[in-house]
Amino acid sequence: MSLNKKLSVIIPNYNGLNYLKKFLPSVIEQDYQEKEIIIVDNGSDDGSKHLIRKYNNEIILIELDQNYGFSQAVNEGIKHARGEYVILLNNDINLTREFLTTLFQSISQKRNAFSVQSKMLKYKDKTMIDDAGNNLSILGWTKKRGTGKSARFCDKPAKIFSSCAGAAIYKKSLFDEIGYFDESFFAYLEDVDIGYRSRIYGYENWYCPDAVCSHVGSGTTGSRYNSFKVRLSARNNVYLVYKNMPLIQLILNSPFILVGCFIKWFFFVLKGYGKEYRKGFWEGLTSLEKIKKISFKRKHLINYLKIEWLLLKNTFTYFF
Repeated sequence: MSLNKKLSVIIPNYNGLNYLKKFLPSVIEQDYQEKEIIIVDNGSDDGSKHLIRKYNNEIILIELDQNYGFSQAVNEGIKHARGEYVILLNNDINLTREFLTTLFQSISQKRNAFSVQSKMLKYKDKTMIDDAGNNLSILGWTKKRGTGKSARFCDKPAKIFSSCAGAAIYKKSLFDEIGYFDESFFAYLEDVDIGYRSRIYGYENWYCPDAVCSHVGSGTTGSRYNSFKVRLSARNNVYLVYKNMPLIQLILNSPFILVGCFIKWFFFVLKGYGKEYRKGFWEGLTSLEKIKKISFKRKHLINYLKIEWLLLKNTFTYFF
């Protein structure tokens, strides 16, 4: 297969100087040559932009005047991208040398794919999986496939509910059809939202185990659980189900979603973040007017039915 179709690699950054120093070389030194690298900076003040400018022949820098969040940053990058495909990367990702080539080959072989996610390993322990694709359940919970398992697992290509936008490739032309990342989310679950939307439109999201990278995790927010992350995730969880489910589906699933929210609230109470979760959940409920729901179309009915079955099926992965 010819590899002459240009890829656009997009990296959103906010005060990620130390990660850029460490991991940018792995992006630049890929065996795939026909690429452009775009870094969208969210108003960093840590010297990130000075470092990026040193690569002026190899990197396109888009400077935003403040931190607009992940969604707007990647949207700016996608709109500037000239490639037929865009690869989104967090700034705390280290790539194997053939990473871009492998992802490109994978999505090129799948006619109906919107995205393909890589095999993300934990940076501090590369024998363990960090993320092998995102799944969504009828409880409204998202789950990273394979997380915490041995890297020997998740060793076969598979359809997934959505790709983690920290290390995945997307067919650029489809953004014009299904829309871009929802900037109301700011950060967290925006990749599940767009993966959900792509499924409504009848497209697929895949996992490619041969495209391997390692991920530090929480490179911008600093920790797995913190007040900012818990509040935004709780709010965006409300946005996610409200936006993508037609009214009848919301009504049918609401008992399960409410049970899921209660269990999550109790979990975060035990972690010391119950107040933050409650605030985020309430913010989601009281700000739904700014979320543009996906209009129900009869031609997508079969896709909604497939999604409903998948939500139910994914629920059992939490318990078995």
